[in-house]
Amino acid sequence: MQALYIVPILAILILVHELGHFLAARLFGIRVLEFGIGLPPRLFGIRRGGVLYSFNAIPLGGFVRVVGEDSRTDEPDSLQAKPRWQRAVFFGAGAVMNLLLAFVIMVLLVGFRGEPQFHMYVAEVVPDSPAAQAGWQPGDRIVAIDGQTIRAAGEIIERTERAAGRPVRVTLSRGSQLVETTVVPRQNPPPGQGRLGVRVLTEPAAHLTVASVDPNSPAARAGLQPGDRLVSLAGHPIDDAAIYVFLLERNHGRTVELVVERDGQRITVHLEVPASTESGGEAPQIGIALRPSLVTVGIPWWRIPLDAAAQTVALLAQMVYGLFLLIRGQASLGDIAGPIGMGQLTSEILQISPEPVWVTLGHLTALLSVNLAILNLVPFPALDGGRLLFVLVEAIRGRRIAPEKEGLIHLIGFAILLTLMFIVAFADIGRLISGESFLR
Repeated sequence: MQALYIVPILAILILVHELGHFLAARLFGIRVLEFGIGLPPRLFGIRRGGVLYSFNAIPLGGFVRVVGEDSRTDEPDSLQAKPRWQRAVFFGAGAVMNLLLAFVIMVLLVGFRGEPQFHMYVAEVVPDSPAAQAGWQPGDRIVAIDGQTIRAAGEIIERTERAAGRPVRVTLSRGSQLVETTVVPRQNPPPGQGRLGVRVLTEPAAHLTVASVDPNSPAARAGLQPGDRLVSLAGHPIDDAAIYVFLLERNHGRTVELVVERDGQRITVHLEVPASTESGGEAPQIGIALRPSLVTVGIPWWRIPLDAAAQTVALLAQMVYGLFLLIRGQASLGDIAGPIGMGQLTSEILQISPEPVWVTLGHLTALLSVNLAILNLVPFPALDGGRLLFVLVEAIRGRRIAPEKEGLIHLIGFAILLTLMFIVAFADIGRLISGESFLR
């Protein structure tokens, strides 16, 4: 049923897109015949100011009909009678509204959700390196350098580069204790070792909750139950997935104390961690499935629009690059999805996302909104980009292409798009029938 979330998402995206065209038409005095909410057949309509506001049966977006959109007319309030720049703005307004919607969603997500926290762990220490001489150990979490909190792996590289050849204070978190160390980054490190001689693992901070327990497993024998939140293992706090795996690896073959939070109370159980050779994998398996929940912190109000803009631009760049790869044949056509595939994708993302449902759906809506903006600007007949291309050709030629010819070309383009939509729909249905995951 989670796949049905895609219905209101697509409806909102298309309605916002058409609202952009509607507002541009009103701004430039282009007569709007109808602004439809949903798709025909029409249920009822209300006429205000010469515009029919219709409410239609199919709840997927909307549409705008304006005078002179696909035919020549001498009326001064028709689209064809307007200057080129106004027609260009009209055709591009839908994409602009979709980009604006993505930005607004990002503002809300950043403002209400905050930003995720990341932990930097020492995954490996090279012998005789500065980190080894300072007593660093795998599993240590890098907290601060010279008293300044570390929030990203890039900050470690930047600060150790600046401090090459001189001592720096590095605060580590080891178990439940903070360890103060002094390390001297090398000026000429061996190739591949870096100035400190460590490999750093970045992991988002998260609360880990037991989703299910396998019968007759070490977790079941220890008394773990679904809903338990992991607090600590062998005296070491569990505040992300990486440290949980590391602690299991370090304590394989032992019986250790595991502290969980159950119904607001902390309970200590004794867990038999199987040996690595018995688990059949790199980390011992204790027989539980975990549901992570990311830990976030609020940010200053002035940073909210800046971070939201940066994330929107990142989505835009991601979509443009993906389209570029598709055009060059470097991306699989199997990654293309219609509404059915988007529904499947929505369901699968919700199942694996560590974020709350509203956050995941918000990110997905922003992503699809940017995607809709980019695709509509592709210079193909019947799309907004195709209509903008005709305006550009008109500006270069100095005279207008006959609206009847332009309308015929857009009609052919629309037929091609419908054919592609049916092909994609059959592919989406085939993926569902075969049980293939969209996130393969």
